[in-house]
Amino acid sequence: MNLPALFFIAVGLSMDAFAVAVCAGLAMPEHNIKKSFVIGLYFCVFQAVMPIIGYIAATWFADKIIDYAHLIAFILLCFIGFKMIIESFKKEEHDREEFSLNPARMLSLSVATSIDALAVGVSFAFLQVSIIPAASFIGITTLILSMIGVKIGNVFGSRFKSKAEFIGGIILILIGLKILLEYVIN
Repeated sequence: MNLPALFFIAVGLSMDAFAVAVCAGLAMPEHNIKKSFVIGLYFCVFQAVMPIIGYIAATWFADKIIDYAHLIAFILLCFIGFKMIIESFKKEEHDREEFSLNPARMLSLSVATSIDALAVGVSFAFLQVSIIPAASFIGITTLILSMIGVKIGNVFGSRFKSKAEFIGGIILILIGLKILLEYVIN
């Protein structure tokens, strides 16, 4: 696989993490480079590890992973999205609260946004792509785009405090629907 093709795959896989990072930035009172890095690192690790898992699993039970991966991502993203929407109504009259870096929340977001990378890993196995360099490239791309996403979200969040969490919840639900519809259509 050539570098331009891998770059577009990496950017495509990073878009879900980027969107969630924008949501995280929306919920931050002020931009914090350390928190941006932590958010980006969560997404980076999962976006890099999932293709490796998919690659390894391709020889064992790829059809079962692919069949359920989209449904799992849809459920996780919708659950988190609905929770954010409900919380947005509770906080509407107060100042924006800091985005939680709670490990359970970050792990569920990271898994949900990286499940499609499992399928890419399966594809890489069939294409005989060297998985470690490819996964590393995907992870680094995700880290950079996620950190940019947090900053972008924070800029907009400063202007739209009362609706930030609501918008973030809607975005997560839409990402979940996109993943589910891609599965249904294909």
